[in-house]
Amino acid sequence: MAQVQLKAVSKSYIPGALIINNASITVNDGEFMVLVGPSGSGKSTLLRMIAGLETITTGDILIEGKVVNKLHPKDRDIAMVFQDYALYPHMSVYDNMAFSLKSKNVSSSIIKKRVLEAAEILDLTPLLMRKPKALSGGQRQRVALGRAIVRQPKVFLFDEPLSNLDAKLRTQMRLELKRLHAFLKATIIYVTHDQTEAMTLGDKITVLNHGVIQQMNTPLNIYNHPTNQFVASFLGSPQINFFDSTIISQNHHLYISNNAWEIDMPEKFRSNFNNLQSPTKVMIGVRPEDIFEFDDGALKRPQFCFNATVDVVETLGAEVLCSLKSDVGPIQMRISDKKQVVSYSANINKTKRLTFDLDQMLMFDPETGNNLFSTATPC
Repeated sequence: MAQVQLKAVSKSYIPGALIINNASITVNDGEFMVLVGPSGSGKSTLLRMIAGLETITTGDILIEGKVVNKLHPKDRDIAMVFQDYALYPHMSVYDNMAFSLKSKNVSSSIIKKRVLEAAEILDLTPLLMRKPKALSGGQRQRVALGRAIVRQPKVFLFDEPLSNLDAKLRTQMRLELKRLHAFLKATIIYVTHDQTEAMTLGDKITVLNHGVIQQMNTPLNIYNHPTNQFVASFLGSPQINFFDSTIISQNHHLYISNNAWEIDMPEKFRSNFNNLQSPTKVMIGVRPEDIFEFDDGALKRPQFCFNATVDVVETLGAEVLCSLKSDVGPIQMRISDKKQVVSYSANINKTKRLTFDLDQMLMFDPETGNNLFSTATPC
């Protein structure tokens, strides 16, 4: 396997209109890197440039330290798995998996050995003589994976390979991809718009928006310490709650104020506002799982609360997702307490007293969107 590096890579089809803007990424040997972002963010274009299917406008792409900008795709020693499987319908599973090796005149004994090994890894051995039309969607995707594995490439590239599968199969295939990566210790670059895939599969995640890398780090670091509002809102379901607020300094006392609450500034944030010009606008971010019903005895520190009216309740079995209306706008709340899961279904239009964990609160600059207290560990 190999390290992949992108150094200040840009792509434009029209002069001055950048699809990818100065992207620099390092994917270490054996690492599972996920490129995630909304439609049109440039993630598939970036993957196709690594594969050699798209030319780059500026910058360098290196595989194992060698610049491959001008190398033909077949000479880059990569294998790509697409969204639509791209299997030959008239060939058996065995022949589909063996095709790329046959085209390179690899000996039949080596082909057989590699195909049987890949089939065993992917649980395809009983299906080797079937045609693609006799396979389920998940089985077809495993054949596409097997076709890539037999090539024993330096780098695997995946372009939204699970998007055509139903929810159950996607969950199953995510587990299989995790096992496959652990077994092969392969260098994998994986494109998806699905944040669940990104969080569960990646050793690291690169978040893109409009062709610009927003943040690159481990899944938990990005979730807990997003670099800006876009990253905070893109990762997390339901989405993070944002509240327009103002920081006010009065008689050497700092507090956060808006239409629903007035909170003493938590100690962990206080030192960053010593030279504050009062009042200062901020955007508060709170994850749905960090909002809960007010309980005088729940927390050791002084609490605050605000009122919100239950609007919509979505029951998911082990938890409920609750949408509420409040003076600071709509609120998304995740409830996993078993007693509350049962009771909230009957709480439509009822007013609740809510609070949230101040230590988990995020603060953003409302003009730039940047996290004012980004403490993610460098990757």
